[in-house]
Amino acid sequence: MKMTVNEIRSRFDNEVDRFSNLETGQTSTVDSALVLEMIANTIAKTNPNANYICDIGCGGGNFTLKVLENFPTLESTIIDLSMNMLNRAKERIESTGGTVEQLLQGDIRELKLCKQHYDIVIAAAVLHHLRNRAEWNKVLKKIYDSLVEGGTFWYWDLIKHEIPKVDDIQNDRYKEYLIQFKGEKYQQHVFDYIKKEDTPETVTFIISELQKVGFKKVDILHKNSKFAAIVAVK
Repeated sequence: MKMTVNEIRSRFDNEVDRFSNLETGQTSTVDSALVLEMIANTIAKTNPNANYICDIGCGGGNFTLKVLENFPTLESTIIDLSMNMLNRAKERIESTGGTVEQLLQGDIRELKLCKQHYDIVIAAAVLHHLRNRAEWNKVLKKIYDSLVEGGTFWYWDLIKHEIPKVDDIQNDRYKEYLIQFKGEKYQQHVFDYIKKEDTPETVTFIISELQKVGFKKVDILHKNSKFAAIVAVK
């Protein structure tokens, strides 16, 4: 049995510091700092006139803060299961002079988003909590509807692979990364949480679903081991 929403919320309430380092990002993910920088810099090129951003599963606010380096007047909507995470993200955003337009605690499957409002939507290390493909369709359609024409959606998350042997190889690569980072005990700890908590999807499915809900352009920004960054343009 996978963890419930309440169990996941409780875990995140106690791990705010781990999700609040702008220099390293979330270190249990491969290339975290690189992707933080890459997404922020690419947003600056693709959405130079952006006014509104929505950060789904914002954690401690790393991605919004990184984007704000290029868009200091951007107004932010931050969403997370954990109020502790939201409070930390709000505090960090406002301490840099940023504006939090809206703070929403809850599950993106249940929350309503403003329609045709955001220039930028980010979902980093959050959609792996969706449990089936019907939920993926519902959430991606909600994100699509929330964006203005020409708005962009940025996805960064744990993924799986279509071909089992390929997935096995990439799992081994991820294990080696975690062992080199903090040792075998830490690697097993992370993999235990993935088994209990996460339901990753394939890049091919995600791209197909993004196109199905209406995005006119979809591309892979970065992929390494068990993680991928995808951008979609409305």
